[in-house]
Amino acid sequence: MMQSGPINRRSFVKAAGIGFLASLAPRSLMALERADAVYASGIRTANGSFAIATVTERGEIIDQVALPARAHGMAFSAPTGKTVAFARRPGTYAMIFDPRDKGEPIVISSRDDRHFYGHGAFSPDGRILYASENDFDGNRGMVGLYDATDRFTRIGEYETYGIGPHDMTVSDDGRLLIVANGGIETHPDFGRTKLNLGAMQPSLALIDAATGGLIEKHVLPAEWSQLSTRHVDLDGGGRIWFACQYEGRRKDLPPLVGHFAKGEDLSFVALPEETTRRLANYVGAIAVNRSEGLVGITSPKGGASVTIDARTGKVLAEIAVPEAAGIAPAREGFAVSSYDGDFLSRRSDVAWDQHIVRVSQRVRA
Repeated sequence: MMQSGPINRRSFVKAAGIGFLASLAPRSLMALERADAVYASGIRTANGSFAIATVTERGEIIDQVALPARAHGMAFSAPTGKTVAFARRPGTYAMIFDPRDKGEPIVISSRDDRHFYGHGAFSPDGRILYASENDFDGNRGMVGLYDATDRFTRIGEYETYGIGPHDMTVSDDGRLLIVANGGIETHPDFGRTKLNLGAMQPSLALIDAATGGLIEKHVLPAEWSQLSTRHVDLDGGGRIWFACQYEGRRKDLPPLVGHFAKGEDLSFVALPEETTRRLANYVGAIAVNRSEGLVGITSPKGGASVTIDARTGKVLAEIAVPEAAGIAPAREGFAVSSYDGDFLSRRSDVAWDQHIVRVSQRVRA
C-alpha cells in the first residue's frame, strides 16, 4: 500500500527551486531548514483575512497564500505537488496551488446549481480532482470531476447515493471513491441551517471511480439515524475509518468512530463512556497514521484530541486541546491544530481552520 510520509528538507528544497526559496524571509528559511514534515491548512490571519499557510511540524509558518474566502478541507496530490483548498459549505470556490512555488493559484467555481461541501481528493495519479458537492435543488449529493491536466475544467459528476456528502477519499488503487453522506439536507437559501434533523439518513458509499456506479452503500442503523457520517480516512490495509457528529439528544452516548472494508458491515469502536462524553458527541476530524497503526480524532466542541490503536480500538491517549481543529499524521503520532492558534502546542497569531493536510511525497508503508 501507499501512504503519505514526511517530506524532508532536502526533498522540499529540491522541488521548490531557487525562486521560491529566494522569496522566503530568513525566519521561514530557518524553519524549513529544521523541518522534518510540512503541512498546509486554512487560517484566519490577525487582520481577519483568510489564507492557506504551509507550516512545519513545529508550528513554524513557512509561507501564506491568500484565499478569496474561508476554506475548510484540503487535498494534496503527491505526483504533481498540487494542493487544493475547498471553500467552507456552502461556498462555491476551490483554489489550487503548489506550496513549493509562487505561481499564480487556479481558482475554480462550482456549477450555478451546485456548491462545494468543503472536501475532495485527487486520483492517485493526480489527473482528476474529485469534490463533494450539493445538488441543492435536487436534494442529492454529487461528486464533481475536474481535469487536473486542463486547469481543472469540470468534466462530469457522479451521484453519491445519499444527501449531504461531506468528506470523501479515493482508494490507493484509484478504483473506489469513498463518500461520507452526512444525511443532512441543506440549501444555500438557508445558509448553514440543517433542514431535516428529524429525518436524517446518514450513510457511507463506495462508488466505482471509472463509471460512477454504486458498489456498496452502508446506511447507519435506525437507532443512530441522527449520527451524521462526516469524515473518512484509509489505513494501510485499505480499511476505511469514519468519524461522526451526533445531532440527537445531548445526554445520549452514540458511537462516534467506526470502520469497514469492501464487503463488510460497519463496525463501531467501543470508546469508553468518559471519552465519548469528553468528545461532546462531535468529532471534527480524523486521520490515520499508517506507519504506527494509529487513528487520531479531534473535537473542537470537547476540546480534545484522542489517539486510538487501529488494531484493537483501545484508546491510547487523550489530550486536552481547547478548540481542537485539524489532525494529520506526524513522524510520531499526530500533528494537531486549534482555532486558538496552536499547532502542536506552538502558539501563533493565526487561527487554524478545521483541517490539515500533510504536503508530502508517497512512500511505501
